[in-house]
Amino acid sequence: MKTNNEKKARKLGLTTWIFLALLGGMATGCILHYLVPDCYFKDTILIGGIFNVVGNGFLRLMQMLVVPLVFCSIICGSSAIGDTKTLGKVGIKTVIFYLCTTACAIAVALSVALIIKPGLGIPESALQTSESVEAIETTSLTDTLLNIIPKNPVQGLAEGNMLQIILFAIIIGIILAKIGERAELVSNFFAQFNDIMMEMTTMVMSLAPIGVFCLIAKTFSGIGFSVFLPLIKYMLSVLTGLGVHLFIVYSAMFFLFTRLNPYHFIRKYLPVMGFAFSTATSNATIPLAIETLYSKMGVSKKISSFTIPLGATVNMDGTAIMQGVAVVFASEAFNIPLTGADYATVILTATLASIGTAGVPSVGLVTLTMVFASVGLPTEAIALIMGIDRLLDMARTTVNITGDALCTSIVAYQDKAMDINVFKKKQ
Repeated sequence: MKTNNEKKARKLGLTTWIFLALLGGMATGCILHYLVPDCYFKDTILIGGIFNVVGNGFLRLMQMLVVPLVFCSIICGSSAIGDTKTLGKVGIKTVIFYLCTTACAIAVALSVALIIKPGLGIPESALQTSESVEAIETTSLTDTLLNIIPKNPVQGLAEGNMLQIILFAIIIGIILAKIGERAELVSNFFAQFNDIMMEMTTMVMSLAPIGVFCLIAKTFSGIGFSVFLPLIKYMLSVLTGLGVHLFIVYSAMFFLFTRLNPYHFIRKYLPVMGFAFSTATSNATIPLAIETLYSKMGVSKKISSFTIPLGATVNMDGTAIMQGVAVVFASEAFNIPLTGADYATVILTATLASIGTAGVPSVGLVTLTMVFASVGLPTEAIALIMGIDRLLDMARTTVNITGDALCTSIVAYQDKAMDINVFKKKQ
């Protein structure tokens, strides 16, 4: 119990430090912008040197994680999904439900963002990057689909072609599940390497306060508070998308498939949602979620013990919403128009990427680079939203774990593994 409390304290401590780094970076940047005159120390050593190297160094560390993290996570996740003898009808239903809700979440996010337009109004000085932003070469939908299939998977891994990596990893995972014990050594290798990448992600995220401080300080030192309004619009877009998905889409699905009161479900699940909000990690909520579904919803643990951990791996609706809004934000901020085929690619990429998104804090930023790459958006846009992402991470984690529980309850209800009397009982 002491260990769990210590872990929780560390996670909460990281949240606090990132928030303080955000405020400190804003204050430092504004002081440099408004009060400190231009000089060699300010422009070259501090802003162009320390802030630039440390901030972008942190971004590169995150980008370093993308290919191995996604590749190993998807192999491990799809190998579990691919064992149809174990999953049976329940497993297939669960996976289809998770993927459909994730695709729906991205569609909601894109719709909300296209209405609010969070990327308009950002000053050009905030978009200055070390690399030039080139125009995107548009490709047809058929070419986009064909490009998913790698001619050389090793080349796809080396070049970071994420759609090809995802497809190749899913195929490997399914084959590993079918072969079973004959490929146990290979399965163990990917599982252990996946654990290593999860630990590396945690280590890199522990540097987030420093990276956020330098990135935000560098941004505000050039433009002051003029960037904050677009960031407010970005936050509003993400939170609106999360709210629509949670209270409208989820509620409609729950009522449609069970004919039960969805808000009764949300009220009973509030303690788990609060815990997820405070820890910002889906994995930490697994034990509490399973117990709450059993004691307050009447859901059999035979169902929830499979669907909840699976959902922590493959169901990231909140993260998908953030990524959808971020795509529109970056497109508008850098004045790079996207076509209908590009938006379709975003939906497909982010849906598949959700399989490989680890249930740890802020990992959605890691896989966001892959979603940007799928439509040719500059990853430098992540620097603009990273400082406030930790605040949004807690909200989207809440949506992530609620989606897991909603799917679990629906599947349990349809398989007569849910005690309706327990669900309806006032507690």
